[in-house]
Amino acid sequence: MEAYKLVNKPCISLDCGFWIDELDGFPRAFVNFTLDTIGIDGILKLMEGKENRSCRFTECLSYYDGKELHQFMGRHEGTLAKQILGNDTDKKWSDLWYIYKPYGYDKTLAQMTDEERTNRRKYESVDSMQEFAKWYKNNGLN
Repeated sequence: MEAYKLVNKPCISLDCGFWIDELDGFPRAFVNFTLDTIGIDGILKLMEGKENRSCRFTECLSYYDGKELHQFMGRHEGTLAKQILGNDTDKKWSDLWYIYKPYGYDKTLAQMTDEERTNRRKYESVDSMQEFAKWYKNNGLN
């Protein structure tokens, strides 16, 4: 809504969180603060000896047209590796790539090739951008 006030045109915003089941959802929306303070080493330290390694990215895409606010939720299930795995890449958008294994895979995002990441089957995933695109198309806004 704030962006709309600046440009006076429909706007999209996207925000993400990271949830670790064994840590009661920590770090949730505070993922960037967590990565800046304790980092992935700290997350792995908190998970030492924990068997339940389930985690997920959640995302909320908001669309505001000046009259109505529409929100689309996304969810990407996975598990945490027990150590940092993989290589640096310019495609990386978070250090979580080194410890996040998408559901259905035994590799972190950082271990996958560009082709594997692009073509992977997204088990247990809902992509907020795809949900928004379906809604946008179905509502004659294309």
